[in-house]
Amino acid sequence: MQDSERLRQLEARLDEVAARERAEFARRLAGLARRARGGQPVDRGLAKLEPEIEAARERLAARRAALPVPTYPDELPVVARREDIARAIAEHQVVIVCGDTGSGKTTQLPKICLELGRGAAGLIGHTQPRRIAARSVAGRIAEELKTEVGRGVGFKVRFSDHIGPETYLKLMTDGILLAEMQQDRLLTQYDTLIIDEAHERSLNIDFLLGYLKRVLPQRPDLKLIVTSATIDPERFSRHFNDAPILMVEGRTYPVEVRYRPLVTLEDDEEDRDPTQGIVEACAELAREGLGDVLVFLPGEREIREAAEALRKHHPPHTEILPLYARLSAAEQHRVFEAHGGRRIVLATNVAETSLTVPGIRYVVDAGTARISRYSWRAKLQRLPIEPVSQASADQRKGRCGRVGPGVCIRLYSEEDFASRPAFTDPEIQRTNLAAVVLQMAALGLGEVADFPFIDPPDPRLVRDGYLLLEELHAVDAQQRLTDVGRRLARLPVDPRLGRMLLAAEREGALREVLVIVAALAVQDPRERPADRQQAADEAHKRFRDERSDFLAYLRLWEHYHEQASHHSKSQLRKLCQREFLSWMRLREWIETWRQLHGQLTEMGFRENQQPAEYDAIHRALLAGLLAHVGFKSEDDRDKHAYLGTRNRKFHIFPGSGLHKRGPKWLMAAEIAETARTYARTVASIKPEWIEQLGAHLIKHHIFEPHWEQRPARVGAFDRLTLYGLVVQPRKRVDYARTHPAEARELFIRHALVYGEFRSRGGFLAHNRALIEEVEELEAKARRPDILVDEYVLFEFYDRLVPAEINNGKAFERWREQAERDNARLLYLTREALMQHGADDITAERFPDRLAAGPGLALPLRYRLEPGGEDDGVTLTVPLAALRQIDAARCEWLVPGLLEDKLAALIRGLPKALRKHFVPAPDFARACAQSLAFGEGGLTGALAHQLQRMTGVEVSPEAWDTAALPDHLRMRFEVIDGKGKLLAAGRDLSALADTLEGRVQQTFEAMPTQSLECDDVTAWNFGDLPESVDIEQHGLALKGYPALVREGERVALRILDSAASAERAHREGLLGLLRLVLREPVKYLHKQLPHAQTMCLHFAAVGRCEALKDDFIDAVLEDLFLAEPLPRSEAEFAARVEAGRSEIVTVATRLAERMSDALAAFHRIRQSLKGNVPLSWIEAAADVNDQLAHMIYTGFIRATPREYRPHLPRYLKAVERRLERLQQQPDKDRRLRVEIEPLWARCKQRWGDGKNVSEALRDFRWQIEELRVSLFAQELGTPRPVSVARLEKRWKEMRSG
Repeated sequence: MQDSERLRQLEARLDEVAARERAEFARRLAGLARRARGGQPVDRGLAKLEPEIEAARERLAARRAALPVPTYPDELPVVARREDIARAIAEHQVVIVCGDTGSGKTTQLPKICLELGRGAAGLIGHTQPRRIAARSVAGRIAEELKTEVGRGVGFKVRFSDHIGPETYLKLMTDGILLAEMQQDRLLTQYDTLIIDEAHERSLNIDFLLGYLKRVLPQRPDLKLIVTSATIDPERFSRHFNDAPILMVEGRTYPVEVRYRPLVTLEDDEEDRDPTQGIVEACAELAREGLGDVLVFLPGEREIREAAEALRKHHPPHTEILPLYARLSAAEQHRVFEAHGGRRIVLATNVAETSLTVPGIRYVVDAGTARISRYSWRAKLQRLPIEPVSQASADQRKGRCGRVGPGVCIRLYSEEDFASRPAFTDPEIQRTNLAAVVLQMAALGLGEVADFPFIDPPDPRLVRDGYLLLEELHAVDAQQRLTDVGRRLARLPVDPRLGRMLLAAEREGALREVLVIVAALAVQDPRERPADRQQAADEAHKRFRDERSDFLAYLRLWEHYHEQASHHSKSQLRKLCQREFLSWMRLREWIETWRQLHGQLTEMGFRENQQPAEYDAIHRALLAGLLAHVGFKSEDDRDKHAYLGTRNRKFHIFPGSGLHKRGPKWLMAAEIAETARTYARTVASIKPEWIEQLGAHLIKHHIFEPHWEQRPARVGAFDRLTLYGLVVQPRKRVDYARTHPAEARELFIRHALVYGEFRSRGGFLAHNRALIEEVEELEAKARRPDILVDEYVLFEFYDRLVPAEINNGKAFERWREQAERDNARLLYLTREALMQHGADDITAERFPDRLAAGPGLALPLRYRLEPGGEDDGVTLTVPLAALRQIDAARCEWLVPGLLEDKLAALIRGLPKALRKHFVPAPDFARACAQSLAFGEGGLTGALAHQLQRMTGVEVSPEAWDTAALPDHLRMRFEVIDGKGKLLAAGRDLSALADTLEGRVQQTFEAMPTQSLECDDVTAWNFGDLPESVDIEQHGLALKGYPALVREGERVALRILDSAASAERAHREGLLGLLRLVLREPVKYLHKQLPHAQTMCLHFAAVGRCEALKDDFIDAVLEDLFLAEPLPRSEAEFAARVEAGRSEIVTVATRLAERMSDALAAFHRIRQSLKGNVPLSWIEAAADVNDQLAHMIYTGFIRATPREYRPHLPRYLKAVERRLERLQQQPDKDRRLRVEIEPLWARCKQRWGDGKNVSEALRDFRWQIEELRVSLFAQELGTPRPVSVARLEKRWKEMRSG
């Protein structure tokens, strides 16, 4: 027989071998055929292959012969359609079997397939949505086939594999079949697949059905049976090219539907809340007869509220039970236990299809459910309460027609039901698709958009799936699978959890993270029964960690295994029950750990041997939770809120160990929205971890580029954001890394042009010195056009510095190399820096020092910065010399600026005067040439010269020196002995006042001790010169000796100014006179005439002792201290001797006058006490002001000697004024208005009274004479006085 004929025969026999072996044999035959066509020998290959194919045929024949022979229970509805179903399966590759729960399709369809000979060439694969169903169905079918689980019938679920070589029927979860696709793309181990409960439209089911649509054309021998409840079977049929649908009727009874809407349209009826509606519906059903009630509610909270309301309204023998997914297994099992009486089961939609509650005769449907929906905008899974679809409502209704005729009460209207969507959206249209996208990429199934899903997913959800995978590093920016993605696809957990495991190995924390990931993959084993919540919380407290909920899983894991090592299985189960731990969920957690551990070992992962630190564990966890981070809100209105990625706000779930004291930064295993958005299973993290692990997701916002002088680089700030959440608000970065060209420009400008760089080369210091020289020329001339533009300097360096240089370190390397060839490469020249010459800027016109006082030559600094605080000319003044500066000399500034200042002064004159000196610059130039620079006051000299030139008189008050530009007023900087700036300004007098105490302290610290004396009791220190010369640290100053009164003592001191020395010497002399004339002074103090009366009248304004001291000082001053004050021992002794005998006489005379004055003062005050007439108010205020400036503590000495005798007359004039005020208030007002402007100006000029001139002092008392003249003319005045005369006198004072 020829080789080609042998090959054809072997190929024909492949139909008689198992599907899995058939693919391998076909591959080998194809290889031999290619060799034969190429003329190569194939006899050896054929000789080897022929017996192998024959052995496979025999194995298949043996399996067919051993197929179980099924029997069928007649009571099941599906059995009645057995022949139709068998015919459809035999004739079609895909069959849709549709039937209600209880029709028997799940258990009988596999037996029909066995009867058709299916299960021999390959397994009959039968998928279930849940593990428990896979186990229980396998057991039931094995029982009916009279075989054992693991032999003819087996099952494979997440943690268990009970499949043997004799197995024909394999029960499994749909997830197991999905996982097998990766190794067996064409599913060759199966000859038949039954996809059960397809109506649930889970993500797995939809993906399986889409994948099988592609596989079936490549596997014509593969049969597919899709089973569904009576929910939209036509959609499955269309998906598989109009596959036949076989309907199987269930064992159901008629159900009456009653609509009892909560919202009524009747005006006379009130709307009801859901709880009230449930109570009324249950009461209505109680009247129908016996039977249990199943109430459908959306969530646990609604179940608790309804249970509480029902317990209040129903008899005690009615049992009320909750049923929802988070209940413990024991609590769920209570629903299935036998009972007596009536039972009301309050359930979520878990009771629609997942669990069948026995004995239900009645259903109350609230019409809503929590339906998980993924928000592509918020990037989180939401659980909103929504109206259920018509299909779900019918499923609920069907739950009460199983044991007999039933009643279903719907708490919504029939119109509402009709308006609802026919079916619930499939899961693929309302969940994140990252896992699906990852598996498709790993299987090489192409674009999601091209995949044959029954209902195509929303492109936005697909895009979000890719975004999550990119976040996890599973795909790159081009959506290509990465090495991380390929490894993730091999792990049977959610991609986020898988990413944690991959990161854990790198962090050295795989042992701990594996435990945590296994826990997150299953339901929390900690139970919290509704009736024992506090006890459960107390039992679970031992597992809590203040920093991390994840670590609670580790503590629970260690606790469980510790207890398992000391207890039997029975004891352990009881212990778990006592500690509110679910035994089944703990076992599930351990099985999940085992599966993952095995998979990781197979992938080459190794667990850490040493315990991992907190940081390592949580960095690994964070790798899968980058979008689940949050920062504690700074909003005072909600201090417990967190701001997360994508601008979402959330709160820590109340059950968390971190709920009360939330950390600044956290991550969460889950962020879900229910009534509000909660983060569950949270832990404290560091923001730098986000920056490290999310580097591929972080958005960088570079801002505020700036020169950093110390590192000699251009820095900037980087605001790092992760999905809009600010992770780092102001991180310092090197600007050159992202903006090299801009960094180079800033480097040249700041480092080289501005000189903000310390170079080891000498060029910068040289160039800076040249620039400062030219800048000083500009400042002196007030011309900003001498130094070349900054751009010229920039161009100079830009032309020389290479393009890649943008920091100091790189520049120095280049400079050192470049200067080897040209040492002066970077040196500027004076000519290159100047736009034109500056020959008129001489040292004579712009000196560097100013003769600011006797022997004081102080430095000047020039600055050209209009608007700047130090614009113009600045005189640097040592603190000790501050009060010796000649203010008048400083008004002249420097010769080079005199003409500008004169012009400005002329322009500032009132228009009536200014018009005589136009044009101002010409007059200023002429005056500058004629004036003797620096002699006398500037404005007085200028006024005199202008009058000489024009005959026009300019009064002193006409000059507005305050309006001069700053650069035309001398600026003063006061420095201490170390050169530290103490104060600066343009008002020399204000600076002196501000620093008065410090000036004297500094002056006292100078070498004057040899000239001073601390305790002077007699004139025994020789004559006092007017001034002495003092020098320290090269500073020559004048000192002014004076006697100083220091409390009760007198000292000899050297003061810093003549004026202060004059004032102090007078007080010091008075103190010395008190010591020298101790007995007479003591006598006056005790025997002062009229002392008691005067003190009584003075009590309103001061103490008696103060009045006596003032009186005695005035007597001593009048007798002994006539100008000039004595400065020699002889002169002082002569005055003491001459006046000693006159002390009592002078005191008596003064006492008479002061007694009269104080008596009048007292009478006036008494007359102004109490309620004065309304017409007196203004006059009374004026009188009080007059008295306050006339009688006060120290008034006797303060009143000039020549005016003291007139005080009684001035006060008598006040009395006369008040006497006439009642009859002539208008006249008083008119006279007061005449005086007020003079009095206001006088008080303003007087100020604090420290520097009052004799002219102003006389003017002040002439106002008192004016008051006598106007208000009490009959009392007379020593000389004529009037308003006009005083106005003239005021003008003379201002011009003087």
